[in-house]
Amino acid sequence: MSTHDRLLRVGMVGYAFMGAAHSQAWRTVNRVYDLPARVRMSLICGRDEPKVAAAADRLGWDGHTTDWRRLVESDGIDVVDICTPGDSHCEIAIAALAAGKHVLCEKPLANTVEEARQMTAAAAQARSAGVRAMCGFNYRRVPAVTMMRQFVADGRLGEIRHVRAVYLQDWIVDPQFPLVWRLQKDRAGSGALGDIGAHIIDLTQYVTGQRITGVSAATETFVKERPLPAGSSGLAAQADGNGQAMGQVTVDDAAVFVARLDGGALATYEASRFATGRKNALRVEINGSLGTVVFDLERLNELEFYDATRPAAEQGFTRILVTEGEHPYMSAWWPPGHIIGYEHSFTHQMRDFVEAVATGTDPTPSFADALQVQLVLDAVTRSAELAAWTEVEPALAELAA
Repeated sequence: MSTHDRLLRVGMVGYAFMGAAHSQAWRTVNRVYDLPARVRMSLICGRDEPKVAAAADRLGWDGHTTDWRRLVESDGIDVVDICTPGDSHCEIAIAALAAGKHVLCEKPLANTVEEARQMTAAAAQARSAGVRAMCGFNYRRVPAVTMMRQFVADGRLGEIRHVRAVYLQDWIVDPQFPLVWRLQKDRAGSGALGDIGAHIIDLTQYVTGQRITGVSAATETFVKERPLPAGSSGLAAQADGNGQAMGQVTVDDAAVFVARLDGGALATYEASRFATGRKNALRVEINGSLGTVVFDLERLNELEFYDATRPAAEQGFTRILVTEGEHPYMSAWWPPGHIIGYEHSFTHQMRDFVEAVATGTDPTPSFADALQVQLVLDAVTRSAELAAWTEVEPALAELAA
């Protein structure tokens, strides 16, 4: 049997917003990329039988179940894809790894540092048996972001001095928006900090090759009570009929912090779901001694680059359209100038994951990488509580290796 005949049978837990995004990527990846293994969308899991059955049909899965343990223990599953709220990541991932399944887990890795450590230890143990694990920070796979990292690695920016990152949304700015699971600490772990702040923490560390070592933070919950939901899906929800039943918001609505990176850079971060008018506004700017590079998710096919080594009369920001076949991931898509979108980052993520599993190499970001992000989230939370500079706790050396 050739390597191209190898089959990876995927089981996915969760079918809402991330489940739909992952399903689209699993459906597409073999149709776009020539990979050493084929993917089969075998089984999808959710708690509500009618809804998960409808999701299986709509998203293209062969079968469905309401019991994630059945999925994890099935001999007909090789890969477990976890797209659930954070409170179930740890239990499902550890069980899947123990069952010899490769695991892709959505970010943030867990709700607590302790859970993330347990998951990282389980992944390290499974790795010795050839079982792979990866955390799904999909924005790493935007071609312009990968190119941004290359600019830094190639020395085009010189010494990195400033990192400036924001991720702004406004989907809960209405105080009557219901109390969905993302606003409950026991389900989500944290609010804007873990939901979108984790993305810019991972993205900036990935691009710069530097890790955050300490932070000074502030967080705020602007709306402290909300109507209980009658139903929700993804980022949409409806309040219950009479609008009288209220519940406590137990997470942050916004988080801001300054940070130092281990390469000497000074950084600022802002994550808010109360930035009125901002829908999915992730922006990162890196300033170096030789230049600056800027990425804006709402213009995800572009980079802005300032080359300070050019003659003074020629200096200025250059717009780079990242759609050439030579650009990262782009050779499989369309002719130059034909742009791609948000969903493509997940297809690229699945491409890299399938290739790593099929060739027996370690996919990135690993659970150890995701644990480090979790440690930064924890330091931000503690700093905000203490109103003090807080060092980021180091990951255990044997797990970070």
